[in-house]
Amino acid sequence: MNNPALEDLKARARILHRQIRATDPTVQRKDCLATVAREHGFTGWPHAVAVLTGEETRDFGTLLYPHHGAAYWNIWSAHYEEAARIRAEHGGFLLAYKTHFFITDQYFIESLGLDPNDPDWERIGRDWARPADLEARARLYAKLLRVAA
Repeated sequence: MNNPALEDLKARARILHRQIRATDPTVQRKDCLATVAREHGFTGWPHAVAVLTGEETRDFGTLLYPHHGAAYWNIWSAHYEEAARIRAEHGGFLLAYKTHFFITDQYFIESLGLDPNDPDWERIGRDWARPADLEARARLYAKLLRVAA
């Protein structure tokens, strides 16, 4: 599967690498990959790859909950099963922050710079943590990363 979110982060790391090498030729691409990953809420490049490809299902990083997120009313849970049940009963969008889950509304999604009516939300079942379609979530991640740039 071509992962547009990973390709976007790799492109940013290449640009950063070119810029830094102009003044410090000892910097390696792997250092730039790690920097770009951390700037987007991951602990490092391996963590970013694992999350963006769907291999990591415990720690999603902080990308989905920016600093302005506290201004919105969200329902939080430490357990996926509870969060999924609440979302099923009340609607909304199930997102993840590090090892926790939260249910939010369309206004929070819009604050992230995403369209809550994007068909990919339905493809993933409005469940970011355990999406029905990993490719659809990868496209949403790519859109989110473009907005976060």
